[in-house]
Amino acid sequence: MKGDKIYNRLSVLREERGLSRKELADKVGVNFQTIGYLERGEYNPSLDLALDLCAVFGLPVELVFSRQPLRPLSEELHTLKQTP
Repeated sequence: MKGDKIYNRLSVLREERGLSRKELADKVGVNFQTIGYLERGEYNPSLDLALDLCAVFGLPVELVFSRQPLRPLSEELHTLKQTP
């Protein structure tokens, strides 16, 4: 599976919180260009970076990153609400 694309919600989450790429990059200790590469799917994060990004947003990794295309968060939350 090495080299498989990792999908993410970084741009949506970043914009929702009013963060620039530079602000998010500063929070996790990377260059702002790295955030752009991640958002465009041109680069897969290391496990450490993925966990650091999730910590910034206060979300579990499976809501931020996936090996399959992600559904909109509103659909995810609706599904979670209906699961007992």
